[in-house]
This record gives sequence, structure tokens and C-alpha cells, in this order.
Amino acid sequence: MLELKDVTKTFGGLRALDGLSFKVETGEILGMIGPNGSGKSTAFNVITGSLKANSGSVTFDGEDITGLPSHRVSHKGISRTFQVVRPFPHLTALENVLVGRLFGGQGDRKSTDAIDHGMGVLEQVGLAGKANLKAGAFTILERKWLEVGRALATRPKLVLLDEFMAGISASEVHHAVDLVKSINASGVTVILVEHIVKAITEACDRVVVLDAGRKLAEGTVDRIVNDPDVIKAYLGSRHAGG
Repeated sequence: MLELKDVTKTFGGLRALDGLSFKVETGEILGMIGPNGSGKSTAFNVITGSLKANSGSVTFDGEDITGLPSHRVSHKGISRTFQVVRPFPHLTALENVLVGRLFGGQGDRKSTDAIDHGMGVLEQVGLAGKANLKAGAFTILERKWLEVGRALATRPKLVLLDEFMAGISASEVHHAVDLVKSINASGVTVILVEHIVKAITEACDRVVVLDAGRKLAEGTVDRIVNDPDVIKAYLGSRHAGG
């Protein structure tokens, strides 16, 4: 479905991505991990058109989307969340997801259809009971779920989840993992960036590990958590052996 090939992105003298290559297969949940500054969010920004790569290519569904602006990438069927959640505070939860539904890549022209879909999205993320409340009154956790809902409202083929579990409690991680699995079960391919190793091991089919903008390792969860290079660079010995 998605392929990055030899993607490089620099900021002045800093090489944030250094010849990064990996593939995402249709229907899988791919985890992406690495130390802070390893290039995970930069990779997301290049994929979604927020940043232009200096070199390399991004292919989606067999089409070269390298350098396309964000709105055109969205039209192709890719959506994302952001680490810092910023809903429209004066809009209701339903209105927030309708922004994505009406103006995303597959927007409805009939408002009734959009509302029905928006309510379905809010149900999926557990916010249907607060559909008519202003987002500015939501807790941080509720804003995180709403951020996911806005991404799903565009009806993406691929959704990129950028550390949406950051700062949540251990009990909430379980709910978040279930949400990721339900998104995937609905037919959406997922790339999940997280520092919470438990979430990666429980949710993902494969994992790509970045370090200093390069791909350090790639493989199944079992392979990654037992990879000596990954343990040294990121996981730490307490995660060895699962």
C-alpha cells in the first residue's frame, strides 16, 4: 500500500531522515518506534505532505505522491493525528469531525449522510454521548479521542497515529489499543508511532525501528524486542525477551 524509498530530509545541517525505506502492507498495523529525534514525526510529515523530502520517493496505492501538498494526500486516502491535539474549541465534537468529513478526500455532499457518518465515528471513539458538547470543555483524554475521530472522519485507507497515547494511564492504554484494533478491523491500515512499548507489542503486526533518521531494524514484534541493536538503542534490557 505505502512505500518509502531512500527518503532523505534535511534541516540545514541536520539530516532528520537519512535514506529511509520501508513498506506498509494493506490491512496491517505497523508500529514505528525509536528514540526522541529519530525521525518518526518527520517521516509522518513527509508522507502526508507537510514537508517535502530532499530526495527519495513516497508511493501510495501504486501512485507516486512524493511532494504532493497535504490536502491532495488526504484526497488520496491518508489521514493522521498530531502529538499536540488542537480541536476547534468553539465547535461541538460532532462539528469537529464534520470538518474532516465534509472537507476531506471523500466528503459527502449531503449533510445528512455526513452527520450519520460523524455520529458513527464518535461512537467508535467513545464520544457519541458528547456529540453536542463544545470541544473546549473536553478533558485532554477526550481531546485525544476526538483527534482520532477527526482523522477517521475523512474515511481514510491509511491512518497515521502519532503518539496519541502519550500521557494516558495504564488502564487507558488498554482501551487505546482496543481502539487501534477496531480501526484496523474496520478496513483501515494503521501506522502507529508510540513510546509505550506495551501498546506496540499488543497492537502491531510488524515494527520499524528508527535511529538518527535511519531504519535500524524491521520485523515482527518478537524479533524486534529481542534484537540486540534495538535493545541497546531504545528498548533497554528490561524489555528483552518480551
